[in-house]
This record gives sequence, structure tokens and C-alpha cells, in this order.
Amino acid sequence: MRTIQRDIVGAFIFSADNKLLLGKSIDGGVYPDSWIVPGGGVEPGETRADAIKREVLEETGIDISDAVVEEMKDTLHGESEKVLRDTNEKVLVEMKFYNFKVSLAKNSTDIILAHDDDFVQSRWFSSSELKKIKLSPPTMASLKKLGLI
Repeated sequence: MRTIQRDIVGAFIFSADNKLLLGKSIDGGVYPDSWIVPGGGVEPGETRADAIKREVLEETGIDISDAVVEEMKDTLHGESEKVLRDTNEKVLVEMKFYNFKVSLAKNSTDIILAHDDDFVQSRWFSSSELKKIKLSPPTMASLKKLGLI
């Protein structure tokens, strides 16, 4: 199996009522059956800040241009098998994660979500619910650093 390297941005999106948005990947995506944050690969020539805005909009329908967006300090690493959409090739993806904390001014019940791209089955979680669900290893590591689990 071929190995590819990707820089990945991820958005820890918090609503005004302090809920975190998580979702699951499409079939063939990374970390199947685990709850993950919206995000994706940084395109050539794109900054991480531009990539996080694009990915959040593509995957959730949320425009974070007016949100408080802070890049988190630690870079995480992970790997997962994935099926490439254009060729159906199964590859091992070695990833560097650059995460952002995004604070929205609206409550979770007032935010309309639109699924597209790789992010499906999204929902808002309270901090007490996070300990009861299957999280991807990088998501879990970041939530521990944020003191949420």
C-alpha cells in the first residue's frame, strides 16, 4: 500500500452555548466510525488560515469569517487508511494536524448545518457527552489538551 503525506487543518467549533460540533467521515474516509472535527487537507499555495475557512464552509455550511478563530499551538500527527475518490486506490495517509479553535456567537440550536464534501452525520455535543463517544485519536488528544475530556 502506498503512503502519502498531508497537512490537515481541523476546526474545534464551539457554539455560544459551549457545545462542540463533531461529525463522521464518508465511507472510505479517515477514521471511519469515529467522531471527528470538520477539516481537511491544505491545498498547494493555500495558507492554513484560508484552508480552515474553506474546509469548514465546505463541510458544514458555516462561514467562520466573522468568528473568533485561534490556531492551537501543538501540531499532532496521525495516520489512517483512506480510499482516494478519484482513483479508488487504498492508501495510508500520514497526517500533520494543525488545529484551530473556532468560537461562534450563536447557540447550537440557531446554527443551520449543511453537509457536503467528506463530513457527514454531524451533531453538537456537550462536554459531558464527549467521554461517552468514540473519538478519533487526534480529536481525543486535542480535547484532552483543551481540558474537555
